[in-house]
Amino acid sequence: MQHRSEAFRVQAQHGIEGGGFPVRRPFPTPRLSYFDPFLLLDEMGPICWPPGEAIGAPDHPHRGFETVTYLLEGAVEHADSWGHRSVIGPGDVQWMTAGAGVIHSELPPADFLETGGRMHGFQIWVNLPRAQKMRHPRYQEIRADQIPRYRNPEGTAELVVIAGDACGLQARIDTTHPIVFFHLLLQPGGSLEIPIDPDIALLAHVFEGACVCGESPAGVGEMIAFEPDGDCVSFSTSPETSGGCQVLILGGEPLNEPVARYGPFVMNTRSEILQAIEDYNRGTFLPEKPPDQ
Repeated sequence: MQHRSEAFRVQAQHGIEGGGFPVRRPFPTPRLSYFDPFLLLDEMGPICWPPGEAIGAPDHPHRGFETVTYLLEGAVEHADSWGHRSVIGPGDVQWMTAGAGVIHSELPPADFLETGGRMHGFQIWVNLPRAQKMRHPRYQEIRADQIPRYRNPEGTAELVVIAGDACGLQARIDTTHPIVFFHLLLQPGGSLEIPIDPDIALLAHVFEGACVCGESPAGVGEMIAFEPDGDCVSFSTSPETSGGCQVLILGGEPLNEPVARYGPFVMNTRSEILQAIEDYNRGTFLPEKPPDQ
């Protein structure tokens, strides 16, 4: 197998999103607007909310892409204009295909707001191909105990297979476009080699500790983008390190299509963005539900 090499790296920037939620963001930034087919990668927190102070993102619209929330700690209540409502907790995933249009909110549930607590997770925006941008919305929710996990024979590396397949495991999420989404946990001295389809554009975001991605050392907040020059990628930590390492790994077949974006709308042309704004302002934003909804 041929190991992929580093193409470039970026340092995540700190910012505030939603109602005032702190995030660490590798992109979009002035240096990197998107990583085809991914439009946004936000690490939410970690932050400890005092009782009564937890916040999230109130009602807001989306069109033309998918939002993915992967929660590590805390709780988030999702509610949308198509009638989907649920609360996810640690290790759970919600994958919302906005398609032609959805208005949704992501807020702390009442019990978490009352008690407070630690919140940590990720939100990823996945672009949709031109032919799928005006499809009917879809919502998928996968609980932590339904997500396949691989552990190496030494017990020093664990891979959570959220989307795609790896190490003989197939994720339960049904993606619109070929996507891989993994969460890698390495103990000191741990290592893992992951086969990757040569057509997949791949990145790795280190969010705890430090490791070697291929031949490139990387620390907290660094995102490594890989060249399409191999069919696998490796990760390892030194036995002498004082702690473990956690890495978010994302990959997808590039769409190679024009990207026009304005806030919560991502289309292919400026005229499509203007149409989305007009539809939203006129109250004609939401598509008609099919008969089985």
